[in-house]
This record gives sequence, structure tokens and C-alpha cells, in this order.
Amino acid sequence: MRRSAILLTLAAGAALVFHPATAQTQTGKTDASATLSGQVSSPAEPTMEGVLISAKKEGSTISTTVVSDAQGHYRFPAGRLEPGHYSLKIRAGGYDLDSPTSVDIAAGKAMTADIKLRKTTNLAAQLANSDWLDSFPGTPEQKASVQGCTHCHTLERIVRSHHDADEFMGVLDRMSRHTPESFPLMVQPDGPGRTGGGEMNTEQLAQQQANRQKQANYLATLNLSAVEQWSYPLQVAARPSGKATQVVITEYDLPKRTRQPHDVIVDKEGIVWYASFGEPILGKLDPKTGKTTEYPIPVLKPGHINGNLDLELDEDQNVWVAMTFQAGIAKFDRKTSEFRIYKLPPEMDGDYREFTFVAANHSKVDGKVWINDSGTYTILRLDVATGKFEVFEPFPQPRPNIYEVTSDAQNDAVFNVMGRQDIGMVDAKTGKISIYPLPTQRSAPRRGTVDAQGRLWFGENRANKIGMFDTKTHEIQEWSVPIPYYLPYDVAADKYGQAWAVSEFTDSVLRFDPKSGQFTNYLMPRETNMRRAFVDDSGSQVKFWVGNTHQAGIIKVEPLDGPAVAQAK
Repeated sequence: MRRSAILLTLAAGAALVFHPATAQTQTGKTDASATLSGQVSSPAEPTMEGVLISAKKEGSTISTTVVSDAQGHYRFPAGRLEPGHYSLKIRAGGYDLDSPTSVDIAAGKAMTADIKLRKTTNLAAQLANSDWLDSFPGTPEQKASVQGCTHCHTLERIVRSHHDADEFMGVLDRMSRHTPESFPLMVQPDGPGRTGGGEMNTEQLAQQQANRQKQANYLATLNLSAVEQWSYPLQVAARPSGKATQVVITEYDLPKRTRQPHDVIVDKEGIVWYASFGEPILGKLDPKTGKTTEYPIPVLKPGHINGNLDLELDEDQNVWVAMTFQAGIAKFDRKTSEFRIYKLPPEMDGDYREFTFVAANHSKVDGKVWINDSGTYTILRLDVATGKFEVFEPFPQPRPNIYEVTSDAQNDAVFNVMGRQDIGMVDAKTGKISIYPLPTQRSAPRRGTVDAQGRLWFGENRANKIGMFDTKTHEIQEWSVPIPYYLPYDVAADKYGQAWAVSEFTDSVLRFDPKSGQFTNYLMPRETNMRRAFVDDSGSQVKFWVGNTHQAGIIKVEPLDGPAVAQAK
């Protein structure tokens, strides 16, 4: 993706202009097929493609976003905005909204409002994490050392600080004592630590401290500890163009800002489910109204780390929740709204246990559910009828990080070895464990989904690639992502064979067509930390859902140029 350096200079602002409902666009015509439409321009660019325009009704929790096309025209399709008073926001690297900042939508009338932008005076506030990584000086190894920071907060938070290297050593030590479920609005102290990697010896501890010092030294060169302004030019990604502008994005606000919707899924009735990463909360959202209902998940270990990670639906559309450090699995019955909790017996339990993933998708095959324990880097299997657990150890200790487990149609376990470059399988009938190395070394396969053809699609988090593993033939394919620092976290394929990926770095959702090799990158309206890709292709047109982990929001992405649209034409 093309990037450009933008100087932090103040451009002359455009005059405040607002076109009332009866006004015409620059073409002299009102778009009758749209609720709201108009042109986007600025003194520097008379025609602006790729500007995101968001409209949110006063008092509503739902925001709708469209993107201007190659002619600088934007349109909210008919029926998307009900009558009322709407605030307007934009996203366009290097620009701020000048006018109008709000519009009134009347029933049965097409509204026209031309959007005027001005050059921003605060470019840093607009940069995505990937933009900061692109802007930073330093080696690939130095930049890689700070990528993990985005799991809890943005890189902007670091570069605006004034810590010197010595102070950063204290910051890094403090943050190492926070659980992964922490973020600035809700911090939890970490537990005793994972045991899967084994205890560190004296040499390893010394190397860890040396690496931390290198990291602290590097961070102090990026922030404002020694300068009043950053010494490196700020890079911002080019605005969307072409197919990336043909999309409607809907955002839903959750009830509290502490909600971290790490995982978002949709059941067959179209109800959206989410789990709060740092709180014992399961929630559901009605996408038609925006109404949310939340259910407290029983706490198994009071005073211990709270939160949830993976959400899955079984064949009966019941919701299963991986309860992380509570070392349990919750099954939520949608009919009775009651939880059934499966927890380890005392002789198997410990504060180091961390159940991060649950594979209940094919539990009717044999009455078993697969579980990933990130505390020990092992795979467990639960007998739903008896409540008994089995343990499978793919590697001897010290073990690499086994991040995720899912299942195929035979309910064989399929797991991603993020600590190396492997995909693994456990045969459900024999218990045999097989390991399949990926072509790219240290690629860190993180999360993925098995499609209807038995193919696991996954993100190679360190290699910046999308991978595919065929669970039947064991064939492996990899595709490089052409977007710097996208670093895909999770990937899911739709019924048309296109793969969808999410990232913690680019504020964008990526669609990939393996047949043509084409990537379409949909920019989100604001800072968006994403960790679960979910495709709802129950209808003719694909809808993509994802949680905005740090912004307490749920996002629906609707492409307007998908396969169903192309076939209809």
C-alpha cells in the first residue's frame, strides 16, 4: 500500500458551508436512491476519494459509515438512516471535518450535504498502529519488539510519553505484571505465570533483562523524552480506493466502556453474541435495534483474574465460552438463559491454568469438546456427559505456545502452534498427534477457522501472511499480505471461497480472493483493535462481524461488490 509523509502544517480552512435538504449536489442532481448523499472536497483536493463519512443519530448507539468514490461522491443507501438529527464524522488521513458537523434527515426525503474538509493540525492523533510502525526509525527487530504493546493499548500512547530509558525499564516491569486482559480502562494484576514454557534459568533471565533494556533504549528514541516534536516524519496510509470504497460499515456501542468484545459471533437467527475479555460477562445484541442484554458468568475463582476469550456455537446454537484464568468452560443455553459450567477437578487445577479456546462446533460427533490451555500449552478434551477431562501433550516441556484449538467435521482437533510455525492435529478416535510445519519459519500461526471443505484458514501473525491448511490432504498454501504491518491475527473464509482477516495494527478488515489474488482492505471509521474474524454468509450477501476490543463496540462490514452482487448483475 502506498504511503505518504505529511507535514504537520496548518492549511487555510474552508468556509463553513451547509446545504439544506433542498440543496443540490455539485452535479446539480439529488440522489433519490440515497437517504443522504453529496460531494467530498477540500481546498487541496477538489475531488476526494476514500473519505469515510459516519452518521450517528442523536441518542442512538448505532453509527453508519460509507466511503466516497472516485468522483468524490458519497451516499447512504435508502433505508439506512431513519428520520432524526445526526452528527457527522469523517476519517481521512491528514484531514479534519470542517462542515457540516450535523444534518437533519426528514421522512421520505432525500438529503444532500456536501462535505468540506480542511488539513489537520494533529496528524499524530489519526495514525493507526501500522502507521506508527511505518514511521518509526530502527531495524525490523527493534520494531518487532514493540508490536506486542498493541495488545493492551495503542503505540500513540508510547510516543506521546516523556519516559527516558531508565524510566521505561520501570514501566516495562510494571506492565509485565499485568494480565493480557488488561487495557487502560481496566487493569488486572497477572497471576503466577504460565508453566508450559518451563522455568527460566539464570542465563535466560539475564537475556530477558538484556532484551528489556534494549527495548527501553529503543522506546526512548521514539517518544518525546528528549525532543519537543518527533524527529521522524509521520507516515499515513493512503486512503481507500476502488473496491475498498464500496462498503457500508455499521458500529454498535456496548453498554459500558470497559466491555472488551474480544470475540463476536452470530447465531442462525441473526443475534450477535459477545464476551467481555476482562469481565465475567456474556452479552447479546439485536442488530436491528441495537439493544443489548448481558448475562453475568459465574465466577469460579473469586479474587483471581476474570475474563473470557473464545466464543463458539454448537450444533444446537448454544453458546460456549472459554473462561481463561477461571479454568472453566461455560455452556449457555439460549432457550433457558442458564449457564452450565465445566471446571477442572481440584487435582488437575492450578492458578496457572488458562482456558483460552473451546471447540464445541462438532461435539455431537462423539460428545466431546476440545479445549486449549494456554497455561500449560496443552490440549484438553472434555466428555460433556461425564464432565471428565483428558490431556494431550503435543510437545515435551519446555513447550512452544499452542495458541488456538478448533475442530473439523470429524471432531478431530486442529491447533495452531504460535510459538513456532506449525499446524497440529489430534485424531479424535485414536488420539494420535500429528504436526505439520509451515513453509515460513517462525511465522506464528495464531487464529483460524475450518471452512465447509475442511480447510483451516489462519493468520501468520509474525510473517504477515494468510495461510491455508487442508485437514484432509494436509496441503499447505501461503499468501503474503501486501499491506505493511497488517500482521493478520485471525482469518475466516466465506462460502464463496474468499478469506477475511483482522489485525491489531491497521484499523482495517481485509478480504482476500485466492482465485484472483486480489486483496481489498476496508478501513474502519476509528481506532479498531480486532482479534476474531466472523463471517455471516447465511444470506446471499456476506456480512462480516468483528469486535472492537478497546473501543467497546461491535462492527458489521457489508461489501457492496461481493460475489452475490456480481452474480445478480
